Amino acid sequence: MFESLTKAPGDKILALMGEYAADSRPTKIDLGVGVYKDEKGVTPVMTSVRKAEERILSSEKTKTYLGIAGNKGYGNAVLDLVLAKSVDRARVRIAQAPGGTGSLWVLMQLINRARPGATVYVSDPTWANHNPIAINSGLKVATYPYFDAATRGVKFDEMLAALDKLGAGDVVLLHGCCHNPTGANLTDAQWDQVAASLVRTGALPFIDLAYLGFGDGIEPDAYGTRKIVSSVPEALIAFSGSKNFGLYRERVGAAILIARNAEQAEVTNSQLLNIIRGAYSQPPDHGAEIIRTILDDAALRAEWETELAAMRNRMISLREKLSAAIRERSNSTDFDFVAGHRGMFSLLGLTNDAVEHLKAANGVYMTGDSRINVAGIPEDRVGDLAEAFLSATR
Repeated sequence: MFESLTKAPGDKILALMGEYAADSRPTKIDLGVGVYKDEKGVTPVMTSVRKAEERILSSEKTKTYLGIAGNKGYGNAVLDLVLAKSVDRARVRIAQAPGGTGSLWVLMQLINRARPGATVYVSDPTWANHNPIAINSGLKVATYPYFDAATRGVKFDEMLAALDKLGAGDVVLLHGCCHNPTGANLTDAQWDQVAASLVRTGALPFIDLAYLGFGDGIEPDAYGTRKIVSSVPEALIAFSGSKNFGLYRERVGAAILIARNAEQAEVTNSQLLNIIRGAYSQPPDHGAEIIRTILDDAALRAEWETELAAMRNRMISLREKLSAAIRERSNSTDFDFVAGHRGMFSLLGLTNDAVEHLKAANGVYMTGDSRINVAGIPEDRVGDLAEAFLSATR
């Protein structure tokens, strides 16, 4: 049966984790793995999450099935969080899914049912898992311009020109906020222009919303998503609660669809649920119930928002400190872009040789494309890191 198989390529981030673990240097720094870390280098359990779990464990009376769409209270709470009043809920359906990745997979399967072999246009660059999920779902993948390696900002004019050439039947995958891997994000005015382009062309927006609240705050980060869905007749959203609730291992996400009208929403949702039933039948509930408990309780929600703001502000502070440290040592503004990026990541634009030099000489680990997780920067090592970056680029 399996003799025809060859070994699949390994995951580069997992391989990097293995290299880091095997490095015995006490001064090593992990900027590769995409999880939030606090000042102690730990990915913490939020106190609001712990309180919600304690409440769930003390009151839960059954472990019976919830149904294909998962936790309905969670679904309603997520729709309130993500969409607010931006679109008529009669046109909206939501299904809980295992993480943001599961949400992307379910929705790409849905796209392929609706239009087999459709082309999904992703930003250049994009999150490494977007392409394989699309291809494994039977879809084609193409790119639109996004990151400017010279300015470390967005090539917006080129991006918009590319989007304007698309048509009905094409799918545009957009990062709702905190672009991964670059950290370079659209302004509100640019989101307005993207929405207008989608209205002109009829292309389907597909928003990956994995970092809501990690950029500038929940409301500012939701602007682009809400602008898009309030402008177009159809849209898809893959939501993840992994980062903003710190629920990485609970695998809690949501697949959201917005249709032209209530009737079409119901028909499309039936196909979405059919896909889920034929895959994992229904999602795990624990993470979803944690999020529902937090969002439906005013005190817990306020506590969560305070914790989320602390995480966000810490990352912004680390960005500013690193940029300032490099500027002080080089009399150059070449790395000031790091302070302007948002979310966990920044794409530094270093060569592969520089990345390898940083790993070998300084024990600084990052992905091969020079994406760093700013949350992994040790508070007391910012100066060391600035020196290492400068030595690798001179």
